[in-house]
Amino acid sequence: MKVPEPTRAPRGASNARRWSMLAALGVVFGDLGTSPLYTLQTVVQTVGGKFTPASALGILSLLVWTLLITISGKYCILVMRADNRGEGGILALMSLVGANSLAKGTKFLTGIGLLGAALIYGDGVITPAISVLSALEGVNVVTPAFKPYVMPLAIVILLVLFGAQRFGTEKIGKAFGPIMLLWFAVIALLGGIAIAHHPAVLAAIDPRYAIGFLIHSGTVGFLVLGGVFLCITGGEALYADMGHFGRTPIRASWYVIVLPALLLSYAGQTAYLIDKGPGTGNPFFEIAPPWAIFPLVLLATVATIIASQAIITGSFSMTRQAMQLGWMPGVRIRQTSDKVYGQIYVPIVNWLMMVATVIVTFTFGSSDRLAGAYGTAVSTTMLLTTLLLYQAMIKVWKWPTALALAIGGFLFIVDGGFFAANLVKIAEGGWVPLTLAVILFVIMITWRSGIEAIRASLTQISQTEDQFLRDLELGKIPRVEGTMVFLTRSPYKVSRLIMDHAHFMGSLPRHVIALSVSFDDTPRVPQPNCSVVNHIAEGWWQVSAHFGFLEIPHLQEALQKAKGLDPSIDLSKAVFVATRDLVVHRPGSKVLRQGRLGLFAFLYRNAVKATDRFSLPPHSVLEIARQIEI
Repeated sequence: MKVPEPTRAPRGASNARRWSMLAALGVVFGDLGTSPLYTLQTVVQTVGGKFTPASALGILSLLVWTLLITISGKYCILVMRADNRGEGGILALMSLVGANSLAKGTKFLTGIGLLGAALIYGDGVITPAISVLSALEGVNVVTPAFKPYVMPLAIVILLVLFGAQRFGTEKIGKAFGPIMLLWFAVIALLGGIAIAHHPAVLAAIDPRYAIGFLIHSGTVGFLVLGGVFLCITGGEALYADMGHFGRTPIRASWYVIVLPALLLSYAGQTAYLIDKGPGTGNPFFEIAPPWAIFPLVLLATVATIIASQAIITGSFSMTRQAMQLGWMPGVRIRQTSDKVYGQIYVPIVNWLMMVATVIVTFTFGSSDRLAGAYGTAVSTTMLLTTLLLYQAMIKVWKWPTALALAIGGFLFIVDGGFFAANLVKIAEGGWVPLTLAVILFVIMITWRSGIEAIRASLTQISQTEDQFLRDLELGKIPRVEGTMVFLTRSPYKVSRLIMDHAHFMGSLPRHVIALSVSFDDTPRVPQPNCSVVNHIAEGWWQVSAHFGFLEIPHLQEALQKAKGLDPSIDLSKAVFVATRDLVVHRPGSKVLRQGRLGLFAFLYRNAVKATDRFSLPPHSVLEIARQIEI
């Protein structure tokens, strides 16, 4: 009997998976992959004179099990399972569990998601600074003569990095994967060579070393957790970038390449410290032979630039998600690639992050001082992610309460320990990302509250719908040739915008389309996404268009696919009517008191225009200015 041959995947599919893994290395794992540059150095400085071979094994065991529990277990297995139609990130998770409003029932969970997103921006300011500084400081191992030039050179690199964002990362992004693959191969090789001189460090895989260190080291052990946490600061990128690559390539890259390389690097550095003892240098560079220092510094610098690029791009994506979900004002967004959806450029976010990063780099001056500011924001975000993950276990996956409590409770204890340890860093600089996060959180809450107040105000229309429609039918409102698309979110058949236009212009065009644009809680919606809701009068349609919170709206294309409109309408000549409103305080109103009204008015006045947000040609847009009391 002939045994059938096993089915093999097509060669093209296999190659595609390998390329996806390689691409994931270049974008997803930049922050995690460069953490060996500063993590163990920070931990050793925290331990100080109490560093012994026994404590070294305990510290290494903490690093090993932190990577295994938090990244391998929590993020790769659990959190990445909580995808929102394939998209990840804490805002996507917030929407997945049904929290995207300030309503009483969901306000707490919504606040958790928004605060977590705001904290990621704080992390985005610190990550480029500490990564580039730690890479350039490697030359100090060879000679201290370059030390005065490290900080100025880091600022130059950061300025070039942020300045290059406007060109997009499509071309240089193709080189990210191979460079990071080389990086992981090099750090694994250096770590393996160091382990060969002291293989006893492999015993640190036993978690009893970590537990024993925490029990017997007292306060020092608690403080060490703040340094150990630096090894997982890029964990949120795994989830946030899931929509670009999918969970399978990210998981495969982690288990096959990244995790082994990181474990070898940390074990090799620990082996070196046990043999030589802690000095004043960075063990990451000290395990390398002298002739390899300068090439290693160059490779580390490129790797940290890639890590910085990843967090900057992640901040751009987070801004678009927050804007589409209604938590941030519209800002100018430019697509930098016609093939890769995730490659966008947000000028205002880029320049604000650049200014903040340069200030932080200049103020702190070195990676060891900056380590005190690093980790506070990320540890808080990870704790908040665990709270939302528990809601996903209960509401989305329908797990038994006992199982959800057991897993969620264990992760909460782990994340809570790191969160508490990082709170000690607040006075050392942790207040910087937390302050930035609070500012952004207030902006998001203020924006949403103000927008809802405006919508409530606009519902108070002065003329009834029936009266307006009767006047139109009797010819009291003349019709003129042309087509106008009124951008409105009014729940009524006749919106106040259309009434205002008829009042000021004294007429309505022959074809009127009242277009309501909304963004769903899902990343993308299937086509067709535009449909006629109601045929209000002759030549007058009420149309609804839906987009996912990750999509860039193209209104003309959506209207052309809408069924039910008069096919004779030439949408290429249609005029889109929007509003440019001035927000003022209503006497006796309790909405946005104590200065928040001024903040909202500023944001509303400077929000991007419809021509930019909806990809409309400027010559086809008419704006009506109104004064709105809230």
